[in-house]
Amino acid sequence: MLFKRLIEEGEFELIGYVKQYLNQHHRDDVKIHVGCDSQNIGSLTHYATTVVFHIGNSGCHFIYKKEKLPKIEDMWTKLWGETTRAVEVANLLKEHNITIDSVDLDFNSDEKQKSNKLVSASVGFVESMGLKANVKPAILPAISAADMMC
Repeated sequence: MLFKRLIEEGEFELIGYVKQYLNQHHRDDVKIHVGCDSQNIGSLTHYATTVVFHIGNSGCHFIYKKEKLPKIEDMWTKLWGETTRAVEVANLLKEHNITIDSVDLDFNSDEKQKSNKLVSASVGFVESMGLKANVKPAILPAISAADMMC
């Protein structure tokens, strides 16, 4: 699976990059968050999936993957796509013995919000994979990064 960094044009393989990054830092100081966001722009749906390395008290570093698909009009389908993309990346990391601290979902626990309809299904799906899920109003670093990349 190929990802990018903001400061470089080229793509790199996800697992090798994450392992190298963790070897350069004290693993206990790094928390990994995975997330995905999407936006409809014109005739396309843009997805941005991110892996955020939260480094103690010194900030975050992130890598990302972008996809463009024909526009997905149905909100449920578009948002479920965010969940499945984040889980795919988190599971790949987990399969390579990389600990994921959370899968951040861009859904809101407030029942007044449209995305609330997916909270139960998405959190259940994430947790059924043995991963921790976070939703708003919690601070979601992977969603902040993904939103910026969309």
